[in-house]
Amino acid sequence: MSVVSGYLKKHTEALVKDVGIEAACQLTGKSKATLGRYYSDHAEHADRFMPVDAVAALEEAASFPHVTSALAELKGITLSLNEERRNSEGSGGINSDVILLSQRFAMLMAEYNQSIEDGVISINEAKRMLRETLALQQVLIKMKLHLEEESV
Repeated sequence: MSVVSGYLKKHTEALVKDVGIEAACQLTGKSKATLGRYYSDHAEHADRFMPVDAVAALEEAASFPHVTSALAELKGITLSLNEERRNSEGSGGINSDVILLSQRFAMLMAEYNQSIEDGVISINEAKRMLRETLALQQVLIKMKLHLEEESV
């Protein structure tokens, strides 16, 4: 089995386990055995992969788009998962933006402080810092839009 096939099968397994095998069966209409074949590393199942519609159904229910993320990584594409769930959108303007910017920057610095504590930034720590950096970038973009709106 190729490295790519193994990589996709591992992420397929992570997706099924994230959703739960019983729920995955219901969402896809596939049996446990069929789902198992999609991520099996046995030679007789090397050419079996989960259909795209099944992946989409499972990723809708999953906490993370495991297979989509794996496919993107194989092509050198970076995905950004937007998990922002604010109580209200509000248009507090620049003052709210500055406060939110400060909070996001503090969260990034907290991640950095925790990550560098042992002198080495691991891959998972780098990913957490990247997520905070992307959130900070989104705040800056919103702030820029508010400033442009007020300068007209």
